[in-house]
Amino acid sequence: MNPLFRVFLKLVSSPRIDMQEDYLWIRKMQGILAAKPKNNYRILDHQIFAEGDTHNIPVRVFHPKEKRHDDILLFFHGGGWVLGNIDTYTNDCIRMAEHTGRVVLSVDYRKAPEYPYPAGFDDCYRVADILLHQLELTGIPNVSFISLIGDSAGGNLVAAVSLRLQKEGKKLPEKQVLINPVTNWDHTEDSSYESIRENGYDYGLTSKKMQDYMEMYEPDEELRKLPYISPLMAKDLSGQPDTLMITAEFDPLRDEGEAYGEALADAGNRVKVYRMYDTVHNFITGPITTPAVQKAYELINDFLNEPIK
Repeated sequence: MNPLFRVFLKLVSSPRIDMQEDYLWIRKMQGILAAKPKNNYRILDHQIFAEGDTHNIPVRVFHPKEKRHDDILLFFHGGGWVLGNIDTYTNDCIRMAEHTGRVVLSVDYRKAPEYPYPAGFDDCYRVADILLHQLELTGIPNVSFISLIGDSAGGNLVAAVSLRLQKEGKKLPEKQVLINPVTNWDHTEDSSYESIRENGYDYGLTSKKMQDYMEMYEPDEELRKLPYISPLMAKDLSGQPDTLMITAEFDPLRDEGEAYGEALADAGNRVKVYRMYDTVHNFITGPITTPAVQKAYELINDFLNEPIK
């Protein structure tokens, strides 16, 4: 790993950063640093009514300059269910659309701690449920099918949405891509997964930050064991979409992500698990010129281009 990058990671891994106290100023910094997309890029903003018409759920649509496929990607962003929004992930979604040749829909779900579980989860589920059953509401002609994709907490939301759709007997996405997802409730030293102890201090996302995020998302420790928060706790993983699981070598969430991939496979699902070496948790938002990001998009494209089961 690049020595200068290691120094940077140590700085952002400082134990002085308390997410439960500092999340507001971190959100402000994210907003300031979020680069504006080029004026010639086609972006459309829509709203989907939440169940009961209690609020609107913003959805941003990204059209690639060269559309090569008729399926679309429904994206849930990361940020520990606390950080990030439709603006801070706009350039990442532009890149996703360009490098997959697919239309990308990004969901601006509600964030904790102002809106703890199940608010953000319900928003993502609502959007997925409506669009999967009414493809015409995407506003995109000739859509063949929808796949879900998410990183970190967004990967967790993808897994949880698919679990709930299956449990309720509803239409599922054809495929799901989980990038460094949260799949377990415990990120303390008592965790069952060694990567929490190996990678939980010096690589950007720390075990302390992850535990803070969990406490903000669901304050009750027992409720964190619900399958829609901790997919590894699900008793029935059968009937899930074809899955691509991408993990990172120096990510504290590495082992639980891979364990979820193995559990899906054991339940009879088609699963591909790929560990990205010499990189960290949030690598997918890094420069497209880095080998890890290039390899990730190669894997994603190969997976999405495979015939569906």
